[in-house]
Amino acid sequence: MPLTAIPCVVYRGGTSKGLYFLAHDLPADSALRDSVLLAAMGSPDARQIDGLGGAHPLTSKVAIVSKSGHLDADVDYLFLQVFVDRAEVADQQNCGNILAGVGPFAIETGLVPVGRDVTAVRIRMLNTGSTAVAHVQTPGGKVEYEGNARIDGVPGTAAPIPIDFLDVAGSSCGALFPTGHAQDMVEGVPVTLVDNGMPVVVVSAADLGRTGYETPEALEGDAELKSRVEAIRLTAGRMMNLGDVTNKSVPKVSLISAGRDGGTVCTRTFIPHRVHEAIGVFGAVSVATACVVLGLAPNDATDLDIEHPTGFFTVTMAVEGEGADIRVRRSALLRTARKLMTGEVFVPASIWNRNR
Repeated sequence: MPLTAIPCVVYRGGTSKGLYFLAHDLPADSALRDSVLLAAMGSPDARQIDGLGGAHPLTSKVAIVSKSGHLDADVDYLFLQVFVDRAEVADQQNCGNILAGVGPFAIETGLVPVGRDVTAVRIRMLNTGSTAVAHVQTPGGKVEYEGNARIDGVPGTAAPIPIDFLDVAGSSCGALFPTGHAQDMVEGVPVTLVDNGMPVVVVSAADLGRTGYETPEALEGDAELKSRVEAIRLTAGRMMNLGDVTNKSVPKVSLISAGRDGGTVCTRTFIPHRVHEAIGVFGAVSVATACVVLGLAPNDATDLDIEHPTGFFTVTMAVEGEGADIRVRRSALLRTARKLMTGEVFVPASIWNRNR
């Protein structure tokens, strides 16, 4: 039986990499769709040798895009995390890095008409029902990928893609601070539970006996620390209205310490079992929000630099109020994306025979 070919585009979005599909090119049944995506990525296998995955959570991601039926959005975007080492596909979270490629993809596939020098693409994120607006450079009626914008964690420069988040606060947990508190005690450790686009448990590295400046490799090899972090995550998940998160990709756990290079704070983020080489887009937005409520940044701060293992991430924010009663009026940031390949990904026809 021949292989089944599926149209696909590979993008680097922010500091991640993934496969982008039009929704109508994949099975409508979610279980069958997930089986197809596991085969496309080569999971489960630590090397993902029989697929297009890059053997790391940051390079085993999928975007499914379609025309939106909502008046306030141009396209709908579903993010899926394809696990590397087990046959599982998760949809519990957004991904702001993969989001960066959705605008260019939508324009080039004809879902959104191209504008003049810049095309604003309104993206409804199906994972949480919130909306983002990506501003894509389109001089001469074509997507421009080359430019002078630089983001840490990605070599070289590219065209800037500023992204505004319109309604992400509490999108997964029901409230910006799900417990209603600026701080809670979890497993004997003070933490801040925040959801400004990504459920995150923010905890001082010092409270876990670490500096917060360790390398991701050192933290991943620290069995005692990983056990404590997971215990905190499991308890916090229930407190954040996420239920049993044993097999979920949220919440993330971000260890924070004082910034070493002029940043507001330094981070090391468990996502949840590997340590991010940088920090996720929404993870950075949630950490920046926690910095305000914890007094690590003033309420009138506009640009907060969130340090991570490979540089820093600037989050632009505008908030009102004090403590856990703050209201986020604006969250924005800068990403870049690059189209790497367009073509077809092949999966065994025994998994999905489109002609049957």
